[in-house]
Amino acid sequence: MKRSLALVVTLASGFVLSAAAQTPATPAAAAPAGPAKIAVIAFQVAVAQTNEGQRNFTDLQKKYEPKRAQLKTLSDEVDSLTKALQAQGDKLSEGERASRAKTIDDKKKQLERQGEDAQNDFQGEMQELYNGLASKVYDVLATYAQQQGFTLVLDVAQQQNPVLYATESTNITKQIIDAYNVKSGVPAPPAPAAGSAAPAPAPRPSAPRPTVPKAPATH
Repeated sequence: MKRSLALVVTLASGFVLSAAAQTPATPAAAAPAGPAKIAVIAFQVAVAQTNEGQRNFTDLQKKYEPKRAQLKTLSDEVDSLTKALQAQGDKLSEGERASRAKTIDDKKKQLERQGEDAQNDFQGEMQELYNGLASKVYDVLATYAQQQGFTLVLDVAQQQNPVLYATESTNITKQIIDAYNVKSGVPAPPAPAAGSAAPAPAPRPSAPRPTVPKAPATH
């Protein structure tokens, strides 16, 4: 039962975004001679916080809202039947207790199965959305880095990143978000109406993105 309810809670919270961007590996331009110019970026955060990323995530949440409500109703029904059996168990015949217990068990299995199916479907669609958007954001990142003369861009959003310290001036996450928003033309999400709950923010991806292609060696 705990696992079933955990699935419902997962759906209710908007799931966890876990998808890896499948960016095609294209050779970077050869770095000019001279001192290295390094920048850092939280790439997955940048993808999720673009106007397009926030819009897509909100639309996907709305699409799965009916399923979330359906699972919540089924979960409440299981809880109600369980409490009723516990309260009336000593007053029921052995056959009636067994019949009610079977009904509860069947509904628990139904809840778990439907919850897992819905979660898998949601995450599959989220991965597809993220992959396509991450590829486009990476193109903007590559162009921006070349224009600004960066010879190396490190992703600080990865769980095992080698960056121990970086000044804020080297972080280009916001610049890439702003540049992509301008290129995409997607407006910022509207502010929530007064007194209404704000929509859940796009979750932070947990899967690493592809490594930035290395510049070819020069001789």
